[in-house]
Amino acid sequence: MGAGKSTIGRMLAKELRLPFKDSDKEIEERTGANIPWIFDVEGEAGFREREHCVITELAASDGVVVATGGGAVLREDNRAALSRGGSVIYLHATVDQQVHRTSRDRNRPLLRSPNPRQILTDLMAIRDPLYRQIADIIIETDERPPRQVVQEIMDRLRALSPR
Repeated sequence: MGAGKSTIGRMLAKELRLPFKDSDKEIEERTGANIPWIFDVEGEAGFREREHCVITELAASDGVVVATGGGAVLREDNRAALSRGGSVIYLHATVDQQVHRTSRDRNRPLLRSPNPRQILTDLMAIRDPLYRQIADIIIETDERPPRQVVQEIMDRLRALSPR
């Protein structure tokens, strides 16, 4: 959360001349409701089921850059779908950076708490090992402009590609 997945994903897609899809935006478009409303009405379990359907579909698509919601890696079948789907890039941001980047965002249901720092710390402890498990590339995003992050991703993707 707050690592720059949507911003960097959109810029990377432009650089690669590929379409960009954000799994959360896809869910919102398909349901006609925003993520906080889905959490309120269906709970996290209902949202995660919708997320799984969208991720499975997007991961099976050819030639697309996909940004997932931060919790997508919690389900083993999502991790498997993402791994099969192409190169997985983990954009890592420290908890301090996440707190800073998400402090004014009211569209994050999991951070509706008197202590969002603790929530982000707890989420990092659970999610970070899962991201690292499936990542082909790990990029540190703290204190870096998105353009610089995209350039590093491009360089690292070229290094992965057989010539």
